[in-house]
Amino acid sequence: MRTLREYEAVARERLDPVHYDYFAGGAGDEVTLRANEEALARLALVPRVLRGGARRELGVTLLGTTASMPVLVAPTAFHRLAAPDGERATVRAVAAADTIMIVSMASTVAVEDIAAEAPGAKLWFQLYVQPDLGFTEAIVRRAEAAGCGALVVTVDSPALGRRERDDRNGFHDLPDGLYCENLRIGDSPGHVRQIAMSPEISWDHVAWLRDVTDLPIVLKGVLHPEDARLAADAGVAGLMVSNHGGRQLDTVPATIDVLPDVVAAAGGLPVLMDGGIRRGTDVLKALALGANAVALGRPVVWGLAAEGEQGVKGVLERIRDEVDHALVQCGCASVRDLDRTFVR
Repeated sequence: MRTLREYEAVARERLDPVHYDYFAGGAGDEVTLRANEEALARLALVPRVLRGGARRELGVTLLGTTASMPVLVAPTAFHRLAAPDGERATVRAVAAADTIMIVSMASTVAVEDIAAEAPGAKLWFQLYVQPDLGFTEAIVRRAEAAGCGALVVTVDSPALGRRERDDRNGFHDLPDGLYCENLRIGDSPGHVRQIAMSPEISWDHVAWLRDVTDLPIVLKGVLHPEDARLAADAGVAGLMVSNHGGRQLDTVPATIDVLPDVVAAAGGLPVLMDGGIRRGTDVLKALALGANAVALGRPVVWGLAAEGEQGVKGVLERIRDEVDHALVQCGCASVRDLDRTFVR
């Protein structure tokens, strides 16, 4: 069974170099991109001993949705750049793993088709609130109709990050025949909107969204504890500590470094984290510092590019196995046994 980093090596060989750079790259000098993994590596696990138990409990419940492990699939765009089936292959693998797929608003398969591909799959939907609120509401209705269990609203993107790999490669749009299908209007092949990043999006839009839908709302991209407090006051259902995989503002902190402060400020809201998770030991570190679960982004794409559906299954099976093994080594019977005493 390949490690997550080994899947990336295979994916790099198989992907168009321009598309590899799109998935792998970050903003600016990619300081934050590197920091996510480096910060996790600097932390040490401190195991307990002589706490015998034959079985481990990895399952979690998040906003009413169960998952067989505390690892979700983060929203990542353009899966059909990685494999012909794109998000269809991804959702089949996620359903088999019995975890949650956060469908990207920028997916190359429509949310309805993703849901139909794997009936019973556990889906949440990632949303960029658009300045055109009527269009935003229409997308929300599609996510609801497809059976998505939550909205994950990206809040760290008032403007598109400056990704210099993409600038050098001239990669600023999808190849002919691929579209962001969740932005399609009607049945016209060419009638697809672009995602609008707007600096005007504010807490008022979060309040508007709460009035528009009964789905629980998770804010993705929170790094500052004061924003966590404001989010709790705004009545959202959860937070995701995320720096967009280092793809937005370069030199912001690694997510694991700010996670404890955000958890402390969140007033008991569920907190997820993404950014730099490459091993089961990384998952345990995040859980010990207060995360309820983590989300995998790039490794899922690497598995998809390497082996399609089987590659995504392999990634999820590997991380599950590593989480279970690390729990054994730490003397824990459940992911809920972890606390800050396990990390230094």
